[in-house]
Amino acid sequence: MGQSWRWVAARTGLAVLTFASSVLAAPAAYVNCQKPTNNPLDGCPDGTILVSASDHDGAQFHTIQSAILSLPNDNSSQVILILPGDYVEQLNITRSGPVTLLGQTAHPTVQAKNQVQVYWAAANVNGIYGDNAYTSVLTVAPTLEASLTGSGPTGYPVPDETPFGCVQFSAYNLDFRNVYADYAISQSLAVSISYANAGFYWCGIYSYQDTVYVGKLGNAYFYRNEIAGTTDFFYGFGTAWVQHTNVTLRSCGGGITAWKGTNTTFPNKYGVYISDSFVNAANASIAHSMVGKCALGRPWNDLHRSVFLNTWMDASILPKGYKTWSGLPYTPGSNYDNDTLMAEYKNSGPGYDLAARLASDVTKVLDADQARKYRTPKDVFMTWTGVQPNIAWIDPATYTW
Repeated sequence: MGQSWRWVAARTGLAVLTFASSVLAAPAAYVNCQKPTNNPLDGCPDGTILVSASDHDGAQFHTIQSAILSLPNDNSSQVILILPGDYVEQLNITRSGPVTLLGQTAHPTVQAKNQVQVYWAAANVNGIYGDNAYTSVLTVAPTLEASLTGSGPTGYPVPDETPFGCVQFSAYNLDFRNVYADYAISQSLAVSISYANAGFYWCGIYSYQDTVYVGKLGNAYFYRNEIAGTTDFFYGFGTAWVQHTNVTLRSCGGGITAWKGTNTTFPNKYGVYISDSFVNAANASIAHSMVGKCALGRPWNDLHRSVFLNTWMDASILPKGYKTWSGLPYTPGSNYDNDTLMAEYKNSGPGYDLAARLASDVTKVLDADQARKYRTPKDVFMTWTGVQPNIAWIDPATYTW
């Protein structure tokens, strides 16, 4: 039923950027459930659980995690509706059946108007927790061991007998904020996905260092989110697809992406793909100090794979795009060799310097044929055995490919 580990807290706020492109209609299955009404459960699927941080008469729980812990440990689909408020807690999803968390809102296609905020404050400063996993606001993984980052080129050795976790976790109109510090002091995760499939729709995901972790056998799809960080704020071993999202730079440190690829018996597409999105400094007051300083990524090991596709970039981006972990390519410590893919396709904006990219010793500019294998989520997501396509867990109302 729930998980056997618990973790530690505080909170603060953050201004949210307004996403500049057009929006699609929210999924019809949940719009009526999310809409504020006298009876909050009007329009919701049968059996929906209601959570309120205040003393709402109809609420079954006052914390989100207590509602999660009440779910049966089976393959049934479960929905939790969360009323507006601030929730200071860690959320841990371990069950295998589908779980949907809905934030109540009158504006389901406007992330900046989300009214449900989930806060936690933890960072792995000086290794105090032993692993970054303990810091996350939200964790979706079947076991604690499955969620551990570990160290070295292959990370924590997750036991072979570990089962796959949640086959379809979905979050709509929720903001997850790790508020340990207002700068990159150490690893401080906002969301962590391992051995599970997870979709985030119109959500806000905020931290400074290691904001999003997609661990081993993790698949994560982010649609019309705002994701903010400073250092390596997309990192992991699994597969992440970021679509129509504001990638918000709170400062420059490390890189936006840092991935550890994994050798498998089948050709894999593990990596992070950022498509049709915007990469911007968090606000005008810091933008001038960041011009030309933010790297698109750096390789956490030499199997790093990340691709920015059709994405607009402001002037914060390093002219050459990517950088090595340390030193020159193909030298010890660089984590860069012939198996490393740090690539771009059809990007634009003042942060896209094509001449500097082409002259770079690490950034690869793809042509249409080279990019074809990474153009859509259908091309990259796979099951734990390497079967494609694997997109049934993604909300079909957000298919834009």
